[in-house]
Amino acid sequence: MSAATSVAAADLYLALDQGGHSSRALVFDGRARIVAQGRVDITTLKPRAGWVENDPDEVVNSLTESIRQAAQALGPRCRELIAAGLATQRSSIVCWHRQSGAALSPVISWQDRRTHAQLKQYQRSGADIHKTTGLFLTAHYGATKLRWCLDHLPAVRQAHGQGELCWGPLAAFLVFRLLRERPHLVDPANASRTLLWSLRDNDWEPSLLDLFGLPPGVLPAVVPTRHGYGTLPVGDAAIPLTILTGDQSAAIFSLGYPQPDAVYINVGTGAFVQRIEGQVPAYNARLLTSMVLRDDNRSVYALEGTVNGAASALDWLESSAGVRDVIGNLSEWLARAGSPPLFLNGVGGLGAPFWIPNFENRFIGEGEAWQKAVAVIESIVFLLMVNLEEMQTMRSPPETIHIGGGLTAQDGLCQRLADLAGLPIYRAAERESTARGTAFLLAGCPAPWPEHVHGDWFTPRSNAGLRERYRRWHAEMQRSVT
Repeated sequence: MSAATSVAAADLYLALDQGGHSSRALVFDGRARIVAQGRVDITTLKPRAGWVENDPDEVVNSLTESIRQAAQALGPRCRELIAAGLATQRSSIVCWHRQSGAALSPVISWQDRRTHAQLKQYQRSGADIHKTTGLFLTAHYGATKLRWCLDHLPAVRQAHGQGELCWGPLAAFLVFRLLRERPHLVDPANASRTLLWSLRDNDWEPSLLDLFGLPPGVLPAVVPTRHGYGTLPVGDAAIPLTILTGDQSAAIFSLGYPQPDAVYINVGTGAFVQRIEGQVPAYNARLLTSMVLRDDNRSVYALEGTVNGAASALDWLESSAGVRDVIGNLSEWLARAGSPPLFLNGVGGLGAPFWIPNFENRFIGEGEAWQKAVAVIESIVFLLMVNLEEMQTMRSPPETIHIGGGLTAQDGLCQRLADLAGLPIYRAAERESTARGTAFLLAGCPAPWPEHVHGDWFTPRSNAGLRERYRRWHAEMQRSVT
C-alpha cells in the first residue's frame, strides 16, 4: 500500500506544527533524525463561556519565530533544506482580507462552541450532513463559525461587500500569510473539517454552502495534500512548501505508513482514535469519517472517534475542581493503589460515540484530590475504549494500538488502556508525532522511517478493578445519555 521512496540522509525537511498551545518548527534529515528545532508558545483566549480563541497575528508570528529559531540552530545547513510542510489544528477557522492579508476575525478554535444554539435550525439535515461530510452537526466544525463571523463581525461583512473576503481553515490563512505567493489554497484534511466538504466529490459542496447561508467564492481552492503551495522564507533562503495537512492526519504517519491492522491514538488537548481505510469507509452513524491524505496516487481515509476532554479535562480539574499541580503529581497518583470515583467527562462537549454538546461533568462517588485526578484519566481511557468498541462493529479487531501525544507520557494511562483493550500498545520515544509524520510525507514516504530511540510496549495485564469501574462507568453513561 505504501509508495515508498529512498531519500538522501543529507536532505533536510522543515516540519511546522501549529497546535493549540504552541507553534513548533522541526528540521528532520532523510533518516528521521531531528537536527534543529524551535518552539514558541501561544496564548489561548477564553473571552466568554464556551468561546476559545487565538490571536491570528500571534499565531503567524509564533510560526515565524519558531522558523527563525530552527534556522539559527541549523546554521549553514539551511541550504540543505529540500522542502517544508505545515500541519495545523483542523477545525479552527479565520477570516482575512484578500488584498492586505489582515485578519478580520480571531482564530476561532475547534474547541469553541459559541454557535451551539444555532444548530437547531439545521438538525433536520443532520443525517445528510454526516453522510456527505463524514462529520456530525456540531459547533466544533467550521461552517456555523463562518456564519457567525458574517453575522457578528462588521469587518467581515464589509470585506464581503467589497469582494475582498477570504475565510476558511486556519491552515489556509497561515499559508496565505507565510508564503511569498499568498496562495488561497487548502488541503483536503483541513477542508474536510468544515462541514462544507464532500468526501466523495473531494470539493466544497454547494448545497451545504446554501444550507448555512455562506457565499460561494470565498473559501480557498482545495488541492492535494502534496502540492506546490508556494515558497516559505527561511533565513536567506526560500523553501518550497509541498505538504499541508491536519495535525491528527499527520500524526498517524509518524512511524511510517500506517497499517490497516493497527489503531492510532493521539492524546493531547483532545484525544483521537483513527483506523485507516483505502476508500471512503462504510457509513457509521456514531463515528466520523476523515480524509487523511490525498495525492496523485491515492486517497487515504480514516474511521475516527474523538474525545474532547483529554488534557483539557485536567485543566478543568484544576480550574473548576480546585485540584492543584495535576501534571506534576499525576505519575505518582496513577501508581497508587485504591479505587477512585467515576468521572463522567463532558469537558468540551461529549464527543464520539455519544455526541452530546452540553453534557454535565460530574463525579460519581467521593474521593480525595488525587483520586479525582485518577478518575479523570480513567474517564479518558473509558471514552477511548467505547470508541474502539464501536469501531469493532465495522472491522475485525486490531492487533496493536500505536499511541502518542503529550498526555501519553503517563505510563498509568497507557497501561490502563492496554489492560482494558486487551491489546499491546506501542508508545514511541519521540513525542513529536505530528512533526515526524509531516516530515515522513515531505520525504516522500520513505522506507524505512527509522526510530533512533526505541519506545515502550505496554502489554495487557489482568485488572479486575479497572474492568469493574469501566462496567459501572458505562452503565452510568448510558443512564445519562438516554
